Amino acid sequence: MAAQATFKSIKSVVPLLDRVLVQRFKPDTKTASGIFIPASATSSPLPEATVIAVGPGAPRKDGTGVVPTTVKAGDRVLLPGWGGNSIKVGDEEYFLFKDSEILARIQE
Repeated sequence: MAAQATFKSIKSVVPLLDRVLVQRFKPDTKTASGIFIPASATSSPLPEATVIAVGPGAPRKDGTGVVPTTVKAGDRVLLPGWGGNSIKVGDEEYFLFKDSEILARIQE
């Protein structure tokens, strides 16, 4: 299980290198008509998330600069079903992933 950290404000978390801070979408637990959906019926094989913040990028292997991250704040992304480091801010949960671990950007 990944280590979990707790912070007072998400603005105090600034990702380093090629790290990406995301917040996973919470599946609806109730339909518009008020019927509760069981958790087993709402699990998605690939969780979606919103990018909150990104680091500047990882250093190039030859030392000639930085490889920028492939996503930006506000992007919707697909995450793997595993990994990431959990960060708790109040009742909200966020995750830090490496840019290379993000599976896809969702275009609207």
